[in-house]
Amino acid sequence: MANSSRLEDRSFLLLLAVVSLGFFWVLWPYYGAVFWGAVLAILFNTLFISLLRKMPKKRTLAALLTLSIILVLVILPVGLVSAMLTQEAASMYQRVQSGELSFSRYFQQIYSALPSWVTSILNRSGLDNLVLIQQRVTSSLTQGSQFIATQAVSIGQNAFDFFVSFFIMLYLLFFFLRDGGALSRRIKEAIPLEAEIKLQLFSKFTTVIRATVKGNIVVAVVQGILGGLILWFLDIHAPILWGTLMAFLSLLPAIGAAIVWIPVAIYFLATGAIWQGVLLIAYGVLVIGLVDNILRPVLVGKDTKMPDYVVLVSTIGGMSLFGLNGFVIGPVIGAMFMAAWDIFVKSRHEKPVELPPA
Repeated sequence: MANSSRLEDRSFLLLLAVVSLGFFWVLWPYYGAVFWGAVLAILFNTLFISLLRKMPKKRTLAALLTLSIILVLVILPVGLVSAMLTQEAASMYQRVQSGELSFSRYFQQIYSALPSWVTSILNRSGLDNLVLIQQRVTSSLTQGSQFIATQAVSIGQNAFDFFVSFFIMLYLLFFFLRDGGALSRRIKEAIPLEAEIKLQLFSKFTTVIRATVKGNIVVAVVQGILGGLILWFLDIHAPILWGTLMAFLSLLPAIGAAIVWIPVAIYFLATGAIWQGVLLIAYGVLVIGLVDNILRPVLVGKDTKMPDYVVLVSTIGGMSLFGLNGFVIGPVIGAMFMAAWDIFVKSRHEKPVELPPA
């Protein structure tokens, strides 16, 4: 009888695993919509709760109002910037293809303006093959512009899939807001772990989601906006495109927005535009560079900050696996990995040591 019961339990667990994998496989084409619906629900749950307190027993209305605020404050601005970015990327790619914009010419201008002692150092270091360096730099920058333009065209061609994913995200976001509490409780009950461990993991998950989006992404957006503004002021072509690139690079520790504005400042100084170069360096160090040190502790807090090397590796790995969504998914997986092992180590130390019988 006991053997029969164990066989039934194993059969049911196998069935549970198969149908769960099948369900995730069905959802996979729109995993991004599901993921961002959940992320936005977590971020704006406090707003939903505050609205619900003002209108008790009207959860549907509170969820609709929260969804409307998210549309106005988040989704519409992102859509507007994306449209402008697409236009600038396509324009830059056309200028590169026509030869109007030549990265190799800019590189030649910088190299020619270098003092003799710098060029002699480059020669002794084996970096005197200017043609080869020009070709590599030009090829890399051209490929980057081509990639952005290609992605922009791809989004336009796959407009139907984009709008389907968009409406799925909004639809799920509404239900995640309205019924998120009950859904979270059911998930906690279904996970076969101790109550204390589940509480720590769920708390860590929501904390990391908020910290990653509010901290990393908001800081990156602010740095991108500030970078785009100074490039626009200095009359650099496609400031929105370069500002967006600075925002993405700001998500990566040890890289940051400086990889964009430093070469531009060097170009200004090398070509005789001294005040533009000095202004850009001062602005980059004193304004763009300090945003991270000022805003991140306020938005994230010291307790939720992961080591920079974990953020860097998890973000790059997340991007390679999940594309744009990896900017959030990667650090979240890294944080959950660290939290799970931290709980495991603490539980091992808290268990009493069993001594062998005398």
